[in-house]
Amino acid sequence: MAMPSTGLWSVEDVLLIFVMWTIMMVAMMLPSALPMLLIYRRVVASRGANALPGTLTVVLAVGYLSAWALFSIIATLAQWALHTAALISPMMVVSSPLGGVLLIAVGVYQWTPLKHACLSSCRSPLTFLTTHWRGGARGAFVTGVRHGFYCTGCCWLLMAILFVVGVMNIAWIVVLTTLVIAEKVLPKGEWIARAAGIGIIVWGGYLLAS
Repeated sequence: MAMPSTGLWSVEDVLLIFVMWTIMMVAMMLPSALPMLLIYRRVVASRGANALPGTLTVVLAVGYLSAWALFSIIATLAQWALHTAALISPMMVVSSPLGGVLLIAVGVYQWTPLKHACLSSCRSPLTFLTTHWRGGARGAFVTGVRHGFYCTGCCWLLMAILFVVGVMNIAWIVVLTTLVIAEKVLPKGEWIARAAGIGIIVWGGYLLAS
């Protein structure tokens, strides 16, 4: 993808960045939602021949990704503001002091009750579906959006690390995707999140000190 202009952004630049964030969020977050999607498909398939498990699962996924599309709009506006204030480089990396503060904020959030309330919903897809189940295509979309909001609440600040390492840094996109999946799927995922938070705080402190 082409880089946005270094001067004032045009409408095309804003749309370009929005598309970039949306593609990244789909690539990073859809794999972590696969357990929920697979469980949902099995439940729909068990409910009778008139159900359309494949179609409804796609609708659920679209609802889930809609929440991350909303996050992509917010991330685009944040990047636009940083660009306008000259706090981010043409390679889409924020200035060092701001980067250190941002990392510390990410690390602290990893320990907050909100983080772990959202993570609990993401780690228990069957419980989530049982609690929030709605029938039909509209119900599948609404359920997907709700799960997407929980997932966004769990991971939104982790995505801000990309402003520190480079928004289009493929290696770090893989690292963050792996961390998100580990938090949601592996045993003791809550403690994986907390341990990652400590490491991120230390990283942020190092940037500030240097």
